[in-house]
Amino acid sequence: MTPMRLTYAALAIWGTVHPMYWFISYMLNNPGGLSGLINAWYVNDSTTGLTWDLTIAAIALTVWVIAETVKRRTWIGLLAIPATFCIGVSCGLPLFLFLRSRPA
Repeated sequence: MTPMRLTYAALAIWGTVHPMYWFISYMLNNPGGLSGLINAWYVNDSTTGLTWDLTIAAIALTVWVIAETVKRRTWIGLLAIPATFCIGVSCGLPLFLFLRSRPA
């Protein structure tokens, strides 16, 4: 595996573990579970702006993943879409780059 693929893999793992640690920690220590976490994303203008920033980035990434997957016919790249919306762009983007850089 090339150094670049290892970097993408490491970033995908970090982009999974680090955000999920904070999400789970918040849900365990605050009432409301997942809905409470989502409500916290809109608690003030700053967090609302960041939430929209990441949402737009996730949509742009999804469009790119679909376009590249159809063009290259490497269907495994579609795994980046649920990773993006269930975990975050911090996981979905490096995961897609890792999958996309696979040797043919």
